[in-house]
Amino acid sequence: MDSEERQRGLLDAVVGIAADLDLDSVLRRIVRAACQLSGAQYGALGVLGSGPDRRLQAFVTHGLTDEDRAKIGDLPRGHGILGLIIDSPDSLRLDNLGDHRKSFGFPPNHPPMGTFLGVPIRTRDTVFGNLYLTEKQSPGGFTVDDEQIVVALAAAAGVVIENARLYDQSARRQRWLEAAAEVTAAMLGDAPCDDGLQLVTDRARLLADADLAALLLRHGGGRLLVEATSGPVLDTVVGTGVPTGGTVAGAVLDSGEVAVLDDATADERLQALGFTAAAGWPELGSLVLLPLSSAGPVAGLLVIGWSPERTDAFRETDPVLAGVFAAQAALALQVAQGREDRDRLAVFEDRDRIGRDLHDLVIQRLFAVGLTLENAVRLTDQPEVTTRISGAVDDIDGTIKDIRRTIFELSAPPTSTDLRSEIGEAVAVMVPALGFTPRLRTEGPVDSAVNADLHAHLLAVVRELVSNVARHAHATLADVRLEVGDEVVLTVVDDGVGIEDGGRHSGLTNMAERATSLGGTFVVRRAGHDGGTVAVWRVPAG
Repeated sequence: MDSEERQRGLLDAVVGIAADLDLDSVLRRIVRAACQLSGAQYGALGVLGSGPDRRLQAFVTHGLTDEDRAKIGDLPRGHGILGLIIDSPDSLRLDNLGDHRKSFGFPPNHPPMGTFLGVPIRTRDTVFGNLYLTEKQSPGGFTVDDEQIVVALAAAAGVVIENARLYDQSARRQRWLEAAAEVTAAMLGDAPCDDGLQLVTDRARLLADADLAALLLRHGGGRLLVEATSGPVLDTVVGTGVPTGGTVAGAVLDSGEVAVLDDATADERLQALGFTAAAGWPELGSLVLLPLSSAGPVAGLLVIGWSPERTDAFRETDPVLAGVFAAQAALALQVAQGREDRDRLAVFEDRDRIGRDLHDLVIQRLFAVGLTLENAVRLTDQPEVTTRISGAVDDIDGTIKDIRRTIFELSAPPTSTDLRSEIGEAVAVMVPALGFTPRLRTEGPVDSAVNADLHAHLLAVVRELVSNVARHAHATLADVRLEVGDEVVLTVVDDGVGIEDGGRHSGLTNMAERATSLGGTFVVRRAGHDGGTVAVWRVPAG
């Protein structure tokens, strides 16, 4: 080309690359324009990574087919001649690439390349990457004019690349804001809160192009519990506790500031979190810990992690944008929890009203009816009438106990872990296997007199006994009764075939050992000649 044609071609190239804001398209246009202006057969644009070594993280080529790229294999990372321009970002012109002392040669299946021109691309004061051109199509190699025209193109390309990067950052910011709005709408809608927490972790991992995201909320005892995860982790990780004392997580909870860890594997404070050691957590190279806080105390953490091989994706993530997303998610979570608390309070108020009506009206009337019937017994001397009236009084007493138990259950939160509710749930689980609903009765200070250790043993025994009825008894009726006083007595009675002598009793042995370890006893016997089984598990309440 003559000088005028080169200038016209340069202007056309600048206008062409400036017309596109997509960074990948811009890079391809730059390489193609550089090859056309310089007469090069092959061209490449190496994008520098943001790490301390500043090696190539992307390599855009021109003149090579997809088959050529596949045959060459892994593209260069920035060593040899390419690394020379990275370390010393100045133009470099060579008549024979192989004669330079930094030349490493070419990998198998690489096309031969002799003449070479390398020019850095700058965005402000930072080198974004380098243009590499080889195989000048006309004799004599690359000239000073070629170098000047490519340097001019690189200068214009730096401005265009900077604009494209700003556009890309704006698009990322828009995606983070859209995700925050989606999370807010989900948490303030009809979806369960757990679904909202899962949405937060899924969107955070997607937007940060991360390998893992986890949401942890603060609970009693100075711990964090994993509420939701996104990525290649086991389901068993959800619900596990994470300590905060002396860890990065604890520091973020106390300070409310974002923690960015370039190399999480080398951070000793992180080992206590179990992210790298506990079963189910993948190996993580970089981490960002974001506090879930809006106006009050930090409610928990949003953790985003990348594997050691994906540090580029970590460095491209803006912690400020991720922190704004976490703060918005925390606000939505706080509002959603406040709404659930109000709904729960309304339910409790309604239950309290029902409980008062049952106590003040129904129980009092039943009690009065019972007294009337007891007085009526004295007016008759017929044994049959006396027996029937006494039976009716006993039924009224049982009904009053059932109503009192119902009043207590109405006053307990739906998520309450009181022993009555847990025993009821343990029995209810076996209803499909039983084919009927057992009768459950509790008497005495069940929650206050049963400590945590006995609580666990008692639940295990209830499950085992009811399971035995379902598997072996062939029963049509069963009663489960828990009496708490100086002793805790669990009695399970069924009308089945009765316990067999000489059968396999490993489950019964385990229950007996539990009772013995607590200073109690366990007795199983037949209910009568016609069958049935009575199991009594008795331990001291203390």
